[in-house]
Amino acid sequence: MQTSALPDLAHTDTTTMHWLATAAAMAAVVAAAGLLQPGTAASASTTPHRTAAQHGTATVAPPDPDRAVFPLKCDGTGHTVAKQVPGDLDGDGRPETVAVVHCTAGLGTPPSGVYVLTQGSGAAPRIVATLVDPAQKMSVGDFTVRDGVVAATLLGYSSSDIPSCCPDQQEKVTWQWQNGAFVRSSQSDDSTDGSV
Repeated sequence: MQTSALPDLAHTDTTTMHWLATAAAMAAVVAAAGLLQPGTAASASTTPHRTAAQHGTATVAPPDPDRAVFPLKCDGTGHTVAKQVPGDLDGDGRPETVAVVHCTAGLGTPPSGVYVLTQGSGAAPRIVATLVDPAQKMSVGDFTVRDGVVAATLLGYSSSDIPSCCPDQQEKVTWQWQNGAFVRSSQSDDSTDGSV
């Protein structure tokens, strides 16, 4: 091994002063990096969550139907949330949840209720509208929420003689929030072959 003809360099000796100087230099780099953050426009394109917080609106989770109390008479069997879809139905920027709920049954499918849930900050979800009451004795086939419109295919029976396994009527319906209420539109599609 060949030794250097140069004198020992000062930075190879670690003294307290060396560590203080290094810490001060690192603090200056961190402070300079904090001043050179990307602008608001760049932030908006890469992190939409931060942009929402900058405008004072935070992302809000939709109401959880498993925490709601539904007006079903299930005779101790409990209920089943068969379908649930979130969406901002009234345009206030906070999501609602539309839930299709029926009593739990060992065989067959009991009539469904379709409920709109909302939730205030820290409160339990609550029902603000019943779109289909189980007393109407309908089941729900296709079910979507898109652009503030709830759409469903309701399955029913033309008489009490029709077996509950095989609804013989269907109706395609939509609900949309207008002037403080859900307005229902329908297009009947009665069928006699029992297919849905």
